[in-house]
Amino acid sequence: MKIWRYLSVLLFGLLFTMSSFGGATVSANEKIVYHVPIEETVEKGLSAFLERALTTAEAADADLVVFEVNTPGGAVDAAGEIAKLLADSPIKTVAYVNNRALSAGAYISLSADEIYMVPSATMGSAAVIDSTGNAAGKKAQSYWLAAMKTAAEQNGRDPIYAQAMADVDIDLPEYGAEKGKLLTFTAEQAKKAGYSEGTVSGKAELYSILGVEDADIRSIEESFPEKLARFLTNPIVVPILLTIAGIGIVMELFSPGFGIPGVIGITSLVLFFYGHLVAGITGYESLAMFIIGVILVLIEFFIPGGIIGLLGFTAVVGSLFLATGDPVHMTISLLIAVTVSILVFILLVKVFGKQMKFFRKMILTDATKTEQGYVSNPNRLDLLGAEGKALTDLRPSGTALVKEERVDVVTEGSFISKGSTIIIVKVEGSRVVVREIPDSN
Repeated sequence: MKIWRYLSVLLFGLLFTMSSFGGATVSANEKIVYHVPIEETVEKGLSAFLERALTTAEAADADLVVFEVNTPGGAVDAAGEIAKLLADSPIKTVAYVNNRALSAGAYISLSADEIYMVPSATMGSAAVIDSTGNAAGKKAQSYWLAAMKTAAEQNGRDPIYAQAMADVDIDLPEYGAEKGKLLTFTAEQAKKAGYSEGTVSGKAELYSILGVEDADIRSIEESFPEKLARFLTNPIVVPILLTIAGIGIVMELFSPGFGIPGVIGITSLVLFFYGHLVAGITGYESLAMFIIGVILVLIEFFIPGGIIGLLGFTAVVGSLFLATGDPVHMTISLLIAVTVSILVFILLVKVFGKQMKFFRKMILTDATKTEQGYVSNPNRLDLLGAEGKALTDLRPSGTALVKEERVDVVTEGSFISKGSTIIIVKVEGSRVVVREIPDSN
């Protein structure tokens, strides 16, 4: 019986090992594909998300990453970071243009190993513009043209078309991009120029062409914090957040206590730093600098002098610049916020007649006025015209006895000797002016 028991255990173990080995073989032969969306505006938040996606794919030893591209473009520096992520990744990357890959989106697509487009997709129109929406300077344009050329060349594509997407001086009339116009490829034109490996009707056909229709396809979507960070770091949203913060702080100065305007202002600043932290644009050092700056400004209210307040203000502004990767855009955003805040301040004071209640708790506004019965010294008008005797020599000031009261007096300028009879001719507050009465005898 024991022999049969041992044989049963041995047989079970053998079968289990064989089944595990067979399962491992199947699993090893199965390809892993990650599907990652590139949507909306290209900014630093998107760069942080794609970095996480590629890190996840590399950790899973994926065979392929498909980026589904549908973007109108965005920030050049963010596009550069994304392109570097794709170029440095050991995993094969495919750009699946499902609608449009314009401007920075075209640059990102060109950085992928292969490009596939749906029939209605477009790719190109990659002129570089500055934060104000105008054409960037020659230095920035030169950099961008070189970047577009490099992106095309590194994957064996003719660079002339990539440059035509960013340079209106390149003449390609056969693609509808004669001199003066930027090149924008249709799916058919991209395939003809060798910029697309093929045109597909959808993801199913794409996976079939790539030979991964039976692969383990995993989707990576943006988390809520990443979506929120992308929204908060949008070039349009940043000046709005700073403006709301400025208005909130200004209105709080006119509000009793700490109320809703202050909460809104602080919340806007918290969201600004939160978005930049989650997006990976900045670290906690910018937030720490901001907090230190605010503390220094508050100290200035209680220990006036100017230097502490100036240091605090500099720290606050410096923290905002430290939190962003685009100092030009931050300068414009701050100018907008400060201008609007000043206008709101003037409106509250001049139009609505508001007074800053914030400073009332720190500044003494009460006054002791004569009209209200307050005097700095007793007024001796009751002595006017009274006679008395000089108790001391008046040179010209001294002491006189008037109405049985010792009074400090002053002459009109002449010397009056002790014991002389005097008369009070003028009273100015506590100043009593006397004149000598000649001896009738």
